[in-house]
Amino acid sequence: MHHYFKLRNFNQTKTSGEVFYSPSIFMTQIALGMAAIGRPLYINIKTADSLQNPDKSALQAHALDLLDTAYQLGIRHFDSAPGYGIAEEILLDWTRKRNYSDIGISTKWGYIYTANFEKNPEQHEVKEHSLQVLKQQWQYSQQLLPYLNMYQIHSATLDSGVLENKEALGELAAIKKTFHIQIGLTTSGVQQNEVIKKALTLTVEGKPIFTVFQVTYNLFEQSIAEVIELLHAANATIIIKESLANGRVLRSQTNDALLKTLAAKYNVGKDAVAMRFCMDTLKPAFVLSGAATVKQLEQNLLANTFTLHADEIDQLKKMRVDREAYWHERKQLAWN
Repeated sequence: MHHYFKLRNFNQTKTSGEVFYSPSIFMTQIALGMAAIGRPLYINIKTADSLQNPDKSALQAHALDLLDTAYQLGIRHFDSAPGYGIAEEILLDWTRKRNYSDIGISTKWGYIYTANFEKNPEQHEVKEHSLQVLKQQWQYSQQLLPYLNMYQIHSATLDSGVLENKEALGELAAIKKTFHIQIGLTTSGVQQNEVIKKALTLTVEGKPIFTVFQVTYNLFEQSIAEVIELLHAANATIIIKESLANGRVLRSQTNDALLKTLAAKYNVGKDAVAMRFCMDTLKPAFVLSGAATVKQLEQNLLANTFTLHADEIDQLKKMRVDREAYWHERKQLAWN
């Protein structure tokens, strides 16, 4: 039995052919992130209903079914990447079969999937922020047009040098101008805020390059709140990823009584409480569901059925941990 939700309306403003989502008037939507459904292994905590050891054809069939269900449940934005195995291939197949006119897609460049569906690969993925990889991956990703409206650097960091790579930045600016799509980046690690501040200063021909910021934010890692006003002031489109901290929120014993109390009060799971926290505190354009199954997706979407009170938000904010400790633990998570 599926729970169906009315799609929330939102306003758009257009500038020079580009669509910008105003955070002051935008009601957060839950979007579907495809990191866990385009490859058999992912850095996440598996649940009992997760697909077990799928081959490529099984994974593709499962993902297509999940995309159909997501659309039926009201989801209209989908986030992908070449680093997510065959996620882009699946999404391309799905859009061509369904031919919907009301969906949006964001994808990325900078990670190359190398595991090739092996159960114990020496390497799952390779990160490379070079002009060559950008051109190569854009060649495939642009097939997602006209649904593709956001193109992002995958995990931009200060040490990757991508924010100093004038050739890559110029290429991104050209893609933005030619195809009228927003250019953005995703952030991870202890230097998220520094990456965002630097990216906001970068321009080509006097115009900002980056207007989309997909950031890690959850009950444990709340440091993005320190720069949220800068993003709002720039009228940036904000996307929240890892709202469940790769599943750690569901397994944590820290403040578990509080999460259980709120989940019982609103008749939802702890996952919906954690996602609602992101929605109510930062008011982003999108919060990504990383659901790998229909059941997980339905549970995540229950975050649309309530809002948290100010005192409940204040209590949940106390679940934050030191960012260094958070990212150290994140690095220890296994692919499964």
